[in-house]
Amino acid sequence: MKYINESIEGYKGKNIPYTLYGKTDSSHDLVIILPGAGYTANSPIFHYSTGVFFNKNKDILAVNYSYSDPFYNNFSQNELYEAVKSDSKLVIDKILNTNSYINFYIIGKSIGTIAMSSELKRTIFENAKTPLLDLDEVFTTMVDSKNKGLCFMGDRDRFYTEEKFNKIRTNKNITSKLIPGVNHSLDHEEDIAKSIDTLKDVVTDIEKF
Repeated sequence: MKYINESIEGYKGKNIPYTLYGKTDSSHDLVIILPGAGYTANSPIFHYSTGVFFNKNKDILAVNYSYSDPFYNNFSQNELYEAVKSDSKLVIDKILNTNSYINFYIIGKSIGTIAMSSELKRTIFENAKTPLLDLDEVFTTMVDSKNKGLCFMGDRDRFYTEEKFNKIRTNKNITSKLIPGVNHSLDHEEDIAKSIDTLKDVVTDIEKF
């Protein structure tokens, strides 16, 4: 059993916690979790989807940044994007420098997709698989991506536009799934039962992926 819970100095000196865990001490597969600003690595879809990978003996790395912290209140949008890219790279590099991995999965949610699109430009991740929980500012990256990907988005998400989503669907490397009635958190507002059904469907698709 592997379990590491530490932190690293990130953008502008802010400590960025991270957790690395797995069933064994010698896995060659790493799943990288890049959560949203408010949708943490402990949120339902991450919790259950990482459980699928854990049971398949893959190591899980959760980058536990928290951009809702008052430290970031005066950051512009561009500076916040720079922070998530820099913080994620610092954590990932530390793990890669002390472990030997061959296969990679990168799961991004909301602002985490900003970091994911940046990481996919690196040679080491050119064959990484990318289950996406939604899209944010990574439209161009996904349209042109050569990585095998799985994309989920709700038609009630404030970032959703039919035109852009249909362009992503033209990329044969990505399986895109538009979920009717769900919001940015992939939830049906005020309908818990439907939200649970959506959660089950998403986790099942990730398991098959």
